[in-house]
Amino acid sequence: MTLTEEILSQLPGDVLFRLRSADRILTSVREGIAPIPMVVKENNQPLGSVEWDVAICGGTLGILIGCALAVQGWRVALIERGILQGREQEWNISRKELEVFVELGLLSDEELTIAIATKYNPARVGFKDGVEVWVEDVLNIGIDPVYLLATFKEKFLVAGGKLYENTPFTGAVVHPDGVMLDAGDGFKAKLLIDAMGHLSPITQQARQGEKPDALCLVVGSCAQGFPENATGDLLLSFTPLQNQCQYFWEAFPARDGRTTYLFTYMDAHPQRLTLEALFEDYLRLMPEYQGVELSHVKLQRALFGFFPSYRQSPLKTPWNRILAVGDSSQNQSPLSFGGFGAMVRHLKRLTVGIHEGLSNNLLSRKALSLLQPYQPSLTVTWLFQKAMSAGVNQKIPPEQINQLLSAVFLEMQQLGEPVLKPFLQDVVQFGGLTQTLLKTGLTHPLLVAKVIPQVGVATLLDWIVHYVNLGIYSGLYSTSQMLQPWLNKLPSVPKYYCDRLIDAWKYGSGGDYGES
Repeated sequence: MTLTEEILSQLPGDVLFRLRSADRILTSVREGIAPIPMVVKENNQPLGSVEWDVAICGGTLGILIGCALAVQGWRVALIERGILQGREQEWNISRKELEVFVELGLLSDEELTIAIATKYNPARVGFKDGVEVWVEDVLNIGIDPVYLLATFKEKFLVAGGKLYENTPFTGAVVHPDGVMLDAGDGFKAKLLIDAMGHLSPITQQARQGEKPDALCLVVGSCAQGFPENATGDLLLSFTPLQNQCQYFWEAFPARDGRTTYLFTYMDAHPQRLTLEALFEDYLRLMPEYQGVELSHVKLQRALFGFFPSYRQSPLKTPWNRILAVGDSSQNQSPLSFGGFGAMVRHLKRLTVGIHEGLSNNLLSRKALSLLQPYQPSLTVTWLFQKAMSAGVNQKIPPEQINQLLSAVFLEMQQLGEPVLKPFLQDVVQFGGLTQTLLKTGLTHPLLVAKVIPQVGVATLLDWIVHYVNLGIYSGLYSTSQMLQPWLNKLPSVPKYYCDRLIDAWKYGSGGDYGES
């Protein structure tokens, strides 16, 4: 019996079965054998009338945008295949990012304070035999999902929203004037929002069986029995390359123990290791990582999952009146897990954009695609993902990734928090990136030269295009601020298109960083 079988079999809820079920899905994704759902169809006949302005499929994170739209007076139906309730495991985020809930009128200051389950400082970034960097106020807040979702659920219903629990989505037909959903007794809405996550059937149909360009595998647990430790880890590596993977760790204090994650980046090659194999390595290495014998650790919950990334992201659905948001849209970098943090970052932008789109009946594929624009601040991180991983048959020195990351973070530390902290929150800005590249190249030229064959010349040339665009977007966003008073006077339809363009420049340059 393996360590994984021994320990997970002791947990309630058929955890080992669920882990192996996730591996079967992962295998089908890697081998390209997953069937393509055909859940969206089109019909040229008008519906005539609709009951809802917006129907949202996927309640766990869909409730955030559903509540924001309902508070603004839109008729919103939220469809959830199970019961809408938060998990026990906290969602980690930075405090400043949470201000959007107060700004949009979704939570009071008091409710936001109650939603915060844990706080800690500082957090560490470190690499084997290299630099250790400590930062404060980055992903140091643990949000209680149970309280947060229950509060949003109540406010959503009070605002006139309708929640349909235990109602799985099975299909939709797009008409010229609305969307008919095959869920429950049927729903007619002007707009369908897909918030069902990475494995959404709508997303799978839109991708047409396309294999991910990269995967991030994550395993972990919330457990008790660790030595007292009020600090956290954001990105830590203490082992060389193994299984053609560089292993990274995260750790956070939690209400009922300590949460630790092991994650790694890779391509979608079928020979890559499974989640169960990664969990075995997690259990094997955790004693060294946390300085505790495994026999002293009592797991409260086991955590695992995989996150696909596509170069062609965010996803623009090929249909009118359907918009993908959150993980369904892939609106995060290949370095990020997405989920709660990515949804919160784009919540205000999406709420305002959807409101303007509905107000002006701008719900065509073209108009909605502007709500998920190309963002070079995300696309440039593909080079970093490649530099933090190795091909399945690629030969590189076992310590090369650790050495490179140690050098890069040393330079960012010396450049200061305005460069370091945005990157740790999945925001890349032209100025900080340029300074880091110049300093690293001048200080560690041989180390940087080794990376070129690792990532490949084609990847590097492609990255240069997005890097240049990052600089262009930064300049365009700065210029647009001077034009804002004039743009605000435009008629509503051209204003919608101008606002979406400015949003693309803003988020595409990392100009949203630090805003409430």
